[in-house]
Amino acid sequence: MTEAIASYKTGNYAKAEPLYRQVLAIAEKALGPDHAAVASDLTNLANLLKIKGDLAGAEPLYRRALAIDEKALGPEHPDVAADLYNLALLLQTKGDLAEAEPVYRRALAVDEKALGPEHPNVAVDLNNLAILLKTKGDFASAETLYRRALAIDEKAMGPEHADVARDFNNLANLLSEKGDLAGAEPLHRRALAIHEKALGPEHASVASDLNNLAVLLSDKGDLAGAEPLYRRALAIHEKALGPEHPDVATDLNNLAILLKTKGDLAGAEPLYRRALAVDEKALGPELTSVVRDLNNLANLLSDKGDLTEAEPLYRRALAVDE
Repeated sequence: MTEAIASYKTGNYAKAEPLYRQVLAIAEKALGPDHAAVASDLTNLANLLKIKGDLAGAEPLYRRALAIDEKALGPEHPDVAADLYNLALLLQTKGDLAEAEPVYRRALAVDEKALGPEHPNVAVDLNNLAILLKTKGDFASAETLYRRALAIDEKAMGPEHADVARDFNNLANLLSEKGDLAGAEPLHRRALAIHEKALGPEHASVASDLNNLAVLLSDKGDLAGAEPLYRRALAIHEKALGPEHPDVATDLNNLAILLKTKGDLAGAEPLYRRALAVDEKALGPELTSVVRDLNNLANLLSDKGDLTEAEPLYRRALAVDE
């Protein structure tokens, strides 16, 4: 199991998958198919498949894990709420918001009853439901839930806790989508400051905060302010996750987009090419992230006038989408 987890954390999903399957098979044989430990192994494998983009493969595993825990622990156990969250997130990722919403709401109800309405797990549930409502365009309801989650976490853990930073980021992202960049910016900056203090300046969560702030500054037209933030986020992820992790590919794309916007096509091109190579190695050639990378590189080549090289990239991206 240790090797499987290490491969997962470094983004080597192709190596991790057979290891997770082996662990699951051993647990099923040793403990029986309905043991709570088997539910945990099913969830681990499902999480991996979801990251790889195999939602069809992940969904039945999440549903089986939920059924095992409901039978073993009862329908109102906090572990069942966690299973409900996993399933709801997958459904949301598939775009099935109508089915995901009641699953999120059930997870929230389970945790409120089992843990109390001001427990940090309830704040997590509120954030999850708010993200879905925001995706549906119900900003007013989402904002109410985000603010309740923030109040719970500040009271339960103090104003400098990393979970409070998460809540600030979520609320800031919503305000940004509403067009309230002035309201969002100080929240992003506070989240960054909290994470730097709580987790250290080179933690992966700090990199995420830097990206959030950089996106906001880019949206404001402050490319000069955004660029060093993107570069710092990239450096943190490379050190924390390794240079071939998919999150590094995302950072490379973010920085490349900014450079392209500035007109620095020569600076952007090698970043796009490296992002594509990282994602192809980590995720395989037929994942959504690879399609993004192919299109980004092809668009840049088209802007340069290199249609001969751009065309096969567009065709590859189209073939994967089909």
